[in-house]
Amino acid sequence: MDFDKATEFEDFNTILKGILAYLRKQNCDESMADNQEALVSEVIDFFETQAKLKRKLLQIGIALSAEQNIEALLEMIVSEAMNFTNADGGTLYIVSHDEKSLHFKIVQNRTLNVKIGGASGDDIPFLPVALYKADGSKNKNNVSAYVALTGETINFSDVYEVEGFDFKGTKDYDKHNNYRSRSMLVTPMKNHEHEIIGVLQLINAGDGYGNVIPFSPDYQFLIESLASQAAIAITNTSLIHELKALLDSFVRVIAEAVDKKSPYTGGHIRRVAELTLDIARELCNSNDEKWENFCLNPDEENELKIASWMHDIGKITTPEYVVDKSTKLETIYDRINTAIAKIEIFKRDIEIKYLKKKAELEAEHGGNGQSALQKLDEDFAVRMEELDDDMEFLKKANIGGEFISDEKIERIQKIASYKITVDGKAEPILNEEEVNNLSIRRGTLTDEERKIIMDHVVVTFKMLNQLPWPKKMKNIPLYASEHHEKLDGTGYPNRVPAEKLSTQSRIMAIADIFEALTAADRPYRPGKKLSECIKIIELMVKDRHIDKDLTEFFITSEILARYTKKEMKEYQIDKFVYNGKEYTFL
Repeated sequence: MDFDKATEFEDFNTILKGILAYLRKQNCDESMADNQEALVSEVIDFFETQAKLKRKLLQIGIALSAEQNIEALLEMIVSEAMNFTNADGGTLYIVSHDEKSLHFKIVQNRTLNVKIGGASGDDIPFLPVALYKADGSKNKNNVSAYVALTGETINFSDVYEVEGFDFKGTKDYDKHNNYRSRSMLVTPMKNHEHEIIGVLQLINAGDGYGNVIPFSPDYQFLIESLASQAAIAITNTSLIHELKALLDSFVRVIAEAVDKKSPYTGGHIRRVAELTLDIARELCNSNDEKWENFCLNPDEENELKIASWMHDIGKITTPEYVVDKSTKLETIYDRINTAIAKIEIFKRDIEIKYLKKKAELEAEHGGNGQSALQKLDEDFAVRMEELDDDMEFLKKANIGGEFISDEKIERIQKIASYKITVDGKAEPILNEEEVNNLSIRRGTLTDEERKIIMDHVVVTFKMLNQLPWPKKMKNIPLYASEHHEKLDGTGYPNRVPAEKLSTQSRIMAIADIFEALTAADRPYRPGKKLSECIKIIELMVKDRHIDKDLTEFFITSEILARYTKKEMKEYQIDKFVYNGKEYTFL
């Protein structure tokens, strides 16, 4: 007989069956053969049972490792352990973060029809079990606390006959529910680092005929193995959830840091992220056939969420004076004050010349030079008035609230030609860089500064693309960096055409534009009224800058109404007309 291949535990029954066949071929006494056959058959049955239990344990282990919902995982552990041992009840405790108590997570009892905790969401009305007494000593009187503290498995045939442990709580529960707890198996849940993370407690093993029996040593060993697998599964699942929570928190902290760079854009990233997710979720839930193929699973929604929270991360490298540039001459400070100070010096220089000239005329002509003096006074007054008007003109031009014409640019250049003497050197009222800034046709940014602002999406992509995103998050750099692309291919940074723009990127573009239009905290303008924003949005749709269908869905669904009431100021909310229909959120 070849026994070499029968090396696995499941193959032992094959070996025994071979032995049995061998014995039958021998010239043995019939009674002896019958005894041997009965013995071997019993051994075969034992090993077949063990093999089934082993397979079942492996199946449970696979199921545990596949479950990602921590509450469902805890519930599965108790249910499978009860099924495994035919137990009537089961309780699962988890060690608290401070390792000072055990918290009830799952409580089940078939006879009493109790199933609380876990995925059910029902609160467990039991206080945590203290691991330490008031004096700091270990609480070894409570059996679950004892197991958590020592790491030993406890197996009682009848808890009412046990000394050394306090089962008052168990007995009170039995009395209140007309129940009788007898056999109990309590085992620690140790993870791969040999840390006890919880305790599994089983009550009243059954024999299959309605009788309560003790938990057998074989079942104890298997339950200890199951508890160890469960502890590892819980640790792994908890670690995944903790890492996800850490990533989410890190993303939000970075986003907040970007927003905090400017006192004027605080909340921009949050508003864009929330609006993006709101539109995406409503699309997924929409019954409109246009969106029947758009459905984000939890991983895809999380991918879009992180991308929207990270869409402006490139602004970390953008200088604050560009982000915060509320006036044309603002850098670290608003240089309009320097320009005004120079004009004041220029006025003083003119005044000094005027006073000197006046003194000369009076000395030369005495009382006979009245006409010359009068002309001098008039010219001086006119010049002062002109310079005062120049100062007001520069202040207004610096704001950037209106279009600057060629005529006004010529005036700026004329003012710049005025010179004052500083430290013995002639210095213009405005240098070339200041003239260029004041000559900005609209807004407050120069072409160079606008490019710096635009480059934030390039930096965003570079920064995010360097990170080792898992497969389920691979599109984050792309979505985050495409919110300034346009359907007509004229957007930036890559002029991506419409056919290559994902729905997610199109959604974020709409959210970013609408937030920017309605934001009431920008330094260079007040928040626009809702009707103004809708008109601008319609023009952008007409010019194929943003998606028409998505824009219509956003405006005509409840999304816009919710956003308006939550984020916009009262003075901004007015009636508007879209596609010939009047809307009001007042």
